[in-house]
Amino acid sequence: MVPPPGNSADGFEHALLIRRSLANGERAYNPTHAPEGTPLAEIVRTAGARWAIEECFQTAENEADLDHYQVRHYPAWYRHITLAMAASAHLTVIRATTCEKGDAGTT
Repeated sequence: MVPPPGNSADGFEHALLIRRSLANGERAYNPTHAPEGTPLAEIVRTAGARWAIEECFQTAENEADLDHYQVRHYPAWYRHITLAMAASAHLTVIRATTCEKGDAGTT
């Protein structure tokens, strides 16, 4: 449930950000909760950063098996996630280093 647009008592504003794709006209709806007076450009930039974060998690799921775990206790889950994220970070560094050296065929 999205709160109605406007100011709240805690100094934050509620609004609905609607983004339209230039390619196909598809719309994405993002409820926002930002400090009063936050510029629209900052809200749009923050909402756009979501896509980069989702791509990072998708890459980690595909390359480091982030989503393949069958654990029953928190410590085991925590170890799996920690190792998968470390492996993903290592692969990202290798990919960036390889691209810097000019070997674009390995990406």
